[in-house]
Order: sequence, then C-alpha cells, then structure tokens
Amino acid sequence: MSRLNSMVAVALTLLALALPSHAAERRGFGLQVAVGGYATPEYRKGDTTYIEAVRGKDYTLRITNPLPCRVAVALSVDGLNTIDAKHTTPQRASKWVLDPYESIEIDGWQVNGSRARKFFFTGEKHSYGAWLGQTDNLGVIEAVFYREAIPEPPPVPILGRPSTRAQAGGMAQSDRHPSPEACPAPSPGSSREKASAQASAGLSDEFAATGIGDKVDHPVVRVRVKLEREPAASLRIRYEFRPQLMALGILPPPPRNPCPLQRREQAQGFRGGYCPDPFDH
Repeated sequence: MSRLNSMVAVALTLLALALPSHAAERRGFGLQVAVGGYATPEYRKGDTTYIEAVRGKDYTLRITNPLPCRVAVALSVDGLNTIDAKHTTPQRASKWVLDPYESIEIDGWQVNGSRARKFFFTGEKHSYGAWLGQTDNLGVIEAVFYREAIPEPPPVPILGRPSTRAQAGGMAQSDRHPSPEACPAPSPGSSREKASAQASAGLSDEFAATGIGDKVDHPVVRVRVKLEREPAASLRIRYEFRPQLMALGILPPPPRNPCPLQRREQAQGFRGGYCPDPFDH
C-alpha cells in the first residue's frame, strides 16, 4: 500500500492534509449528529442515511476511530471543510486527528487556533455556505477516515556504501503543502457580500442548511502525521427539515383530518342517556 506525508493539526487531538483516494465502507467507524447532547435518530433509505434537521438548533458532530492506530478525518458540512471552509477532495483536505479508539466532538467551524463557531440548523438563505457563496452541496455531512501509515523499518546499511535515505526522506513533500487556515467568520461589509447575494438568489429557507453561530472554546495544535494513501472509510449523512423528509418518504406524513363534509356524513341523531349539565361539577 502506498503512503504519503501530510501536514496535520490536532484539537486536543487535531488536523491533517493528504492526497487522492477512493471511498470505503463503514468498518466500525462512526459519524454521529447530536442535538442537546443526544444522538439524532437516523433513517436509512437505499444507501443513504438521513436525519431530521430542527430549525434553530445547535448540533455537534461526533467522529469515532475504532482502530488501534491514529486516524486523520476529513470532515465537511455542506461541502465545506470544518477546519478551513474549503471545498476540496478529501485527500487534500485539512483533517482532524484521533488517537486509537478515540471519539471526539466537533461543535462548529474552526475560526482560529482557539475558537470555533457553533453549527446550527437553518434555512439555505441564512447558511454559512450562502455567506461564502458556496451553495452547491447544502444538506450533507461527510467524514472520510485515513489510517496513520505504519513506519517502514530502517534499511540495513551495507558496509562501505553511505545511505541516501535521509536525502530522499519523506518530509519535503509535506513541507510544500500550505498550512491549514481557519474558517472565515462573517463580518459586516465583507467582500463576500456580492457572492453571498448571488448565491442566495436561487435558495429557499424551506430547505435545511448549516449556519455559523456563537463562539465556543476549541483550542487546536498542528502535528505531522504520515497517512496511508487510500481511505479506511467514508461516511455521509443527509439532513432535511421534516416536511422534506416526508416528501422523500423517509418519515410518514401526519394523520389527515377528515374533510368536514365526511365528518358531517357520519353524524347520528340518537345515542341514549341524559343531557350533560355544564354547570353541575
């Protein structure tokens, strides 16, 4: 299996960068959406996992590593990386790093080295993606996991022949990658306002997306990690408001009230007993 070097950052466990791969199956890896500290119920239809978005509610993403080695996770919301808000391939994305068997919770968009801004469910027009002018992938949360590569054993030196391994060592390629940036936070009079207005033109707040909310403490550090080229797993969740989940056949429609005329057609003249007295308690 081929390997690569990658710049990474960690959030009390954090991030990374990598190169190309293919999506994989679950294999025990976890991606979960929690609201108010409780996991949101998931609904399966075909190969897609859906959850219900509740307008105005903050949510947290929990990612889980089931392996006895570290993994780096490319985590995106609405097609935007949760670390730097960029839309890239998972291989080149900045990543969160998890220790063996670890689960971590990501509360929001990482806006600098010590703070994040909370995820919350909102309509498309008020989403973070609309503010950035990036609205092609609203309503999806995705996590792609990469194992840390097992270090190769050092070569056995041949007497009289100097080793060239140090000169060909693997850190140079990582050093050429740009360092991860933080997600840009909205500010009045931003140059993004034109792009935001154009992107919002075709959007509807009847459909769910994710906003950028209140600040929350979330310190991060950068680390270097060598990753396997191919991902270990790729998990995706689609989210919609309840009316859209009902329209998709994910949730049942509400019980229908009978037509007034049908109700009147079922009326009866007699049933027996005495007239109830509303004043006799």
